[in-house]
Amino acid sequence: GAMRHLPYFCRGEVVKGFGRGSKELGIPTANFSEQVVESFPPDISTGIYYGWACVGNGDVHKMVLSIGWNPFYKNIKKSVETHIIHTFKEDFYGEILSIVITGYIRPEKNFDSLDALISAIQEDIEEAKRQLDLPEHLKLKEDNFFHLPEGKTVKNH
Repeated sequence: GAMRHLPYFCRGEVVKGFGRGSKELGIPTANFSEQVVESFPPDISTGIYYGWACVGNGDVHKMVLSIGWNPFYKNIKKSVETHIIHTFKEDFYGEILSIVITGYIRPEKNFDSLDALISAIQEDIEEAKRQLDLPEHLKLKEDNFFHLPEGKTVKNH
């Protein structure tokens, strides 16, 4: 169920998540609203994915994405969290995040410690960077999906 739905195109508003990514992990993530999460194919595998992300009409950056219940944190609701591999100067809550998921890295798993979780995420990021440099993934960076029509604020969708 992981690869069948890829590439997967998705767009939605960035909402406040659990506030853990930046604080506990040093890895900020952008969270989609519940509606967007519920629009994902129900049979898409939970786990770690990679692809491209764009905030508003900004540049397209590499990203790593987790879909699932975050076993380490024992969430009850499924979440979709995007870590954009780029340093932003400020938060972008309320902005529109457009993503294309192009590949799958690994299933979700639990970790014995926060350190183990952080090092796994760092490995996922390195893997994503390598994969996204391959031509078949690179071409999706230029996809028209990322170009919002001029003069349209997406917030009204």
